[in-house]
Amino acid sequence: MAERNVLLKNVKHPFLVHLHYSFQTSDKLFFVLDFINGGELFFHLQRERYFAEPRALFYAAEISSALGYLHSIEIIYRDLKPENILLDSKGHIVLTDFGLCKEGISNSAKTLTFCGTPEQYLAPEVIKKQPYDNTVDWWCLGSVLYEMLHGLPPFYNRDTSTMYENILHKPLVMRPDISITASSILEELLEKDPKQRLGSKDDFQEIKNHPFFSSINWTDLMEKKISPPYDPHVDGPDDISNFDTEFTDAMVPDSVCISSDYSIVNASVEEADDAFVGFSYAPPSDDFYF
Repeated sequence: MAERNVLLKNVKHPFLVHLHYSFQTSDKLFFVLDFINGGELFFHLQRERYFAEPRALFYAAEISSALGYLHSIEIIYRDLKPENILLDSKGHIVLTDFGLCKEGISNSAKTLTFCGTPEQYLAPEVIKKQPYDNTVDWWCLGSVLYEMLHGLPPFYNRDTSTMYENILHKPLVMRPDISITASSILEELLEKDPKQRLGSKDDFQEIKNHPFFSSINWTDLMEKKISPPYDPHVDGPDDISNFDTEFTDAMVPDSVCISSDYSIVNASVEEADDAFVGFSYAPPSDDFYF
């Protein structure tokens, strides 16, 4: 239900995936979302190992904008990782998967839930099970930006306990050939003390004002007037070439299209839902597509 509520608020931002419908069958819940077919950032990173700095900067700016919007409506995202960052057909960022979002968290509020996947993106305060706030998202932004520039998360180790120790205590090590401003923002985002972390005082405004983003016109960014540095080469709305065949070759056993009994589908928002009251959603009638 929390994920549904967050998705309904996403329509106001260009870098968040949008909900078109939600409904339930007798045993499953369904979201009908945008089909974003430029591929996962993870897919492109695996293929290219790391990105040139201008490309990483562009992605980081659009991700920051999306996180800043969520924070402005008192939502912590908590699950930023390359698998949840998609590229659309033109190469713009789209965040997806809001299952770990926490609603009702203002800049001054904190929560305690231990969550975040996978482990290499967890902030130190989450690992220590301390109360945390929306600065965990800025830590994750630092981790993803570091990975885009270096090819691996900043404190990665195959052994989880060692990786936790690295996150808590190991100094940040960076390639010598990245720019001073890139080094600076990484150090400030990956500050182990959340009270000293970039974004701890004025949230997204601090991120926007960092010299690393001095070349970004944030109004143009929001209006998608800045050309993406990479074109996913999407041939049409049904092009799936930017997805790993592990997924495109898989069966879809949960599709209602192959259900033997269509009568169990409850997509009406006027009737009470069978199990999750209020889950079903359809847009206002003037928004229907024909």
